[in-house]
Parts: sequence; C-alpha cells; structure tokens
Amino acid sequence: MKSELIKRILSSIILIPIALFFIIKGSFLFNFFILICFLITVYEWHIMSKKKPYRLLGLIFLSISFFCIYKLRNDFESDYINLLFVAIICVSTDIGGYIFGRTFQGPKLTKISPKKTYSGMIGGFILSIISATIFFNNAFFFNDGAKELTLIIFIYVLLISAISQLGDIIISYFKRLSKIKDTGTIIPGHGGLLDRIDGMVFAFPFSYLIVLTNFFEYL
Repeated sequence: MKSELIKRILSSIILIPIALFFIIKGSFLFNFFILICFLITVYEWHIMSKKKPYRLLGLIFLSISFFCIYKLRNDFESDYINLLFVAIICVSTDIGGYIFGRTFQGPKLTKISPKKTYSGMIGGFILSIISATIFFNNAFFFNDGAKELTLIIFIYVLLISAISQLGDIIISYFKRLSKIKDTGTIIPGHGGLLDRIDGMVFAFPFSYLIVLTNFFEYL
C-alpha cells in the first residue's frame, strides 16, 4: 500500500501542473490537451466494454462530457475559472476520500466499490469545502480580488463533490461488470486515465448545465 501511495503522489505531482497549465493557458493548446484526453479515455472505455451492451452508451456519454468540458472552458466570460474550480473540487474529493478512507476505514459505502467507505465519503466532502474556501480566498484566480464563499456556492461545491463520488462508483460498477480492476495502466498508482477522471466526466456536464442556465441566479 505504501508503494502504491508513493506512485499516486508522484503521478499527481507531475500531472496536476500539466493539467493546470493547459486549463489556464486555453486556446488551441487546451483544445489539443482535451482531445488527447478524450481519445485515451474513449480507447480505455472501448477496451473495457468490448462486446458489452453498454459500450455505445458509454462512448456517447464520454463524447457529451468532453464536449461540455470544451464549452465550459471556451464559451464563458469567466474564462478558465469555472473549469478549474470544478476540477479542483473533484481532485480534492478524490484525495479526501482516499486519505480519510485509508485512515479511518469503517463501514463500506457500497458493494459496487468495496474500497469506498462512509469515512471516505465524508473526507471527500470536507476536503472539497476546504479547497473551495482556499480557492475563493485567493485573489490570484480573480481579476477584482478574492471572493466570498457564499451559501449558494457552498451548496454547489457539495453537489459537485457528490456527483464526482457517484461518478466514481458508476465507473467502478462497469469495471466490475467487465471484470477488471483498472481501466488502463497509463498512470502509475492510478491505473488508466478514466480511473483518474471518472468523477470529473460526470461533474463537468452538471457544472456546464448550471453555468449555461444561470440556475443559481434564480434561487
């Protein structure tokens, strides 16, 4: 377990700055980055679900998800803020779930994903809230100074975190149906790219709909 944790940490140290660069930089560089991620993810899903009845449904969903990622980055005045914020929440949820789950263990959350625990779920929520607070208190991300984490944004963070965790469980379910542990081997300590972004591919479409419809402005 220790060697696995070291691999996860080293992989994250390398991958997170790369992802941040492309998200913040934008333009054709971001589009190229997203295209590569999309192709890798689709390939992993294709291999995992080959000859399965849910193969086409997964390919359609991944196409929609990455389209939403593209639109979320390129279609709004907030530039990279929306996309970066959701990514940070999802990564924080994953890290919080991993650390709390490994540390406190306790009752299992679901049989679909045996490693998921209630402590991990709570840890995911806690770290996502902490990360969101740090994000909004940091003026670096905003042209007009730091922001306040309002109640509406707090609820939004919880929803994104919950959907990210649900997405993780859904992908785990399909992995069990396919009788595999990981969707690939491209990322040491994590498995495939889809293993790494399983929560994000569900969270980004939800976030895109929220931003597109200005949903929270009506509350």
